[in-house]
Amino acid sequence: MAMIDEPLYPIAVLIDELKNEDIQLRLNSIRRLSTIARALGEERTRKELIPFLSENNDDDDEVLLAMAEELGVFIPYVGGVQYANVLLPPLETLCTVEETCVREKAVESLCRIGAQMMEQDLVESFIPLVKRLAAGEWFTARVSSCGLFRIAYPSAPEALKTELRAIYSQLCQDDMPMVRRSAATNLGNFAATIEAPHLKVDIMSMFDDLTQDDQDSVRLLAVEGCAALGKLLEPQDCAAHILPVIVNFSQDKSWRVRYMVANQLYEVCEAVGPEPTRSDLVPAYVCLLRDNEAEVRIAAAGKVTKFCRILNPELAIQHILPCVKELSTDSSQHVRSALASVIMGMAPVLGKDATIEQLLPIFLSLLKDEFPDVRLNIISKLDQVNQVIGIDLLSQSLLPAIVELAEDRHWRVRLAIIEYIPLLASQLGVGFFDDKLGALCMQWLKDKVYSIRDAAANNVKRLAEEFGPDWAMQHIVPQVLDMINNPHYLHRMTILHSISLLAPVMGSDITCSKLLPVVINASKDRVPNIKFNVAKVLQSLILIVDQSVVEKKIRPCLVELSEDPDVDVRFFASQALESSNQKKMPAPVTCFSNHNQTNS
Repeated sequence: MAMIDEPLYPIAVLIDELKNEDIQLRLNSIRRLSTIARALGEERTRKELIPFLSENNDDDDEVLLAMAEELGVFIPYVGGVQYANVLLPPLETLCTVEETCVREKAVESLCRIGAQMMEQDLVESFIPLVKRLAAGEWFTARVSSCGLFRIAYPSAPEALKTELRAIYSQLCQDDMPMVRRSAATNLGNFAATIEAPHLKVDIMSMFDDLTQDDQDSVRLLAVEGCAALGKLLEPQDCAAHILPVIVNFSQDKSWRVRYMVANQLYEVCEAVGPEPTRSDLVPAYVCLLRDNEAEVRIAAAGKVTKFCRILNPELAIQHILPCVKELSTDSSQHVRSALASVIMGMAPVLGKDATIEQLLPIFLSLLKDEFPDVRLNIISKLDQVNQVIGIDLLSQSLLPAIVELAEDRHWRVRLAIIEYIPLLASQLGVGFFDDKLGALCMQWLKDKVYSIRDAAANNVKRLAEEFGPDWAMQHIVPQVLDMINNPHYLHRMTILHSISLLAPVMGSDITCSKLLPVVINASKDRVPNIKFNVAKVLQSLILIVDQSVVEKKIRPCLVELSEDPDVDVRFFASQALESSNQKKMPAPVTCFSNHNQTNS
């Protein structure tokens, strides 16, 4: 910083810029606080800079947010943890402002500072700050105080601990819903610091107050804390205190509360154990799966596999499966999509017989759903079913649907099928694959969507890896090479891309005899995009073929391309020539460039 030798200069600049009408200047000044503090030194930072910031009455939220963030990491600039308490006053002021994000950042910084403070300083400075905020006249101070109890409580003497628990209890019954919401949000963190005897008495009393609140926004935050509290309690205490609340909330008049129950139910099941889950939570979950609100059914449907894992197969078939059948024909496409994303995971839980009899018809129904995301979610999890029912049954029942989806009008569905093909091929075996899916793989190389063509080229490579070069030489390479004469230049580019991917798998001999002549011939193409991609493919082949082949075939072709009228062709040809000269590792060809990017 210029003129750093003049001791008054940095603080003068700060004061000038903080009072400037330009918000950006004030913001830049705040973000340079650490620089200014280093220039002033630790003592002057404590005595001049921090008091100045405490009195700063800037009304721009962005400036205040930056200040709250900077002060959280300011301990080294005031002389270390023994002086950390000097940072509390400006942050206390920021905890009372109206803007939520400023208050939250100030609380976060106070927690960071408090976690490093010495126990005596916490008792003398931090806990009084928490008490002042909790007793604040304006609700913003009380909202902020709720997030600080978890730092203040562990170091407090016994008498102060009792007082802090009483203060938090008052905050849970505050007149302002915003304060009660903050108390509900932070209850789990506060409870984690409290001794077991007080946990069952004081904290559960606060929890009961919040769960009976007349504001649904408070109740749903209380639900969110159920799982966190449940993990702190013994299973029997959890079943006594948390379970009745969850069961009651599953029929709450507010759909938002029921939605939160559906989201949290699995975590609560883990806390209470399997027996209470089977006796009390299964009926509650069934109610949520059949809820009137689609949002609740979406949340509940997304947990169906996790929930079934806790139950035995008989209970799942008896209680959950009928609901799953109903949801598979739900009027909301989003409910069906949520179900489709997890339903395949039920197969290992229910076992082979139940999957074949009960789940398979549902899978087939969802595979034919009119909404593409539903079909997509089913396709992506087919391997989970294969592990249970075996490939023969899978191919008989699901393969016709898969073949149909391979020509789906939505390209993302086609893409999902392509990405699943290598796995399906490995499971079906060579013979079945040749009969049913081979033609599809070639068809995708000529798709009108670039992402499909690109995925199809990678698919060809993965199939060659799966079934070996001999099989690929018979079933893939001839068909791929035939397409190099396709009238559409984008399709010819896809073939070049496929060749570059196949070459490392096929090995030097096949590359030299079959692939390289096609690439060299393509260098005569009339489209510059083809020619410069030829140069890139040749660069990738240099490492695969013998040096003699490079000299006799690849270099002459590159030399010719380096004299092409098109600047891009010359550039990539020169790059490939340089690579061949220096014998350096070429960059892998990850995508095939175009003069003008296109996805059509």
